[in-house]
Amino acid sequence: MVRALRATPSRKRLVRDGVARAPAVVEPSPPWTFLTNHAHVLLCIAKEPEARMRDVATLVGITERAVQRIVADLEVAGYLERTREGRRNRYRVRADLPLRHPVERHRRVRALLDLVTR
Repeated sequence: MVRALRATPSRKRLVRDGVARAPAVVEPSPPWTFLTNHAHVLLCIAKEPEARMRDVATLVGITERAVQRIVADLEVAGYLERTREGRRNRYRVRADLPLRHPVERHRRVRALLDLVTR
């Protein structure tokens, strides 16, 4: 059980198991990530091929319109194939294609999917 003691102006102390402790310092997250939004969208769609753009946007942390642009980019480049099933779209990731950047072009999309989805 954790409960807060009266906060002093300089620090808040916590009591855990009867022992007073200072709260752990939480470093703020840096504003960058190792993967691009294109990669994040591709990974979300690979995991859930029938995902709605709204759901992908929420997971990635971007707007629905941005997801639509990214999906269009990925379709034009051949990394996604779309089929219409009733009122929904279903996507297939072309995991056999190479990654785009010269540094990782020697690897296939499958390697990225395997790395992140394990």
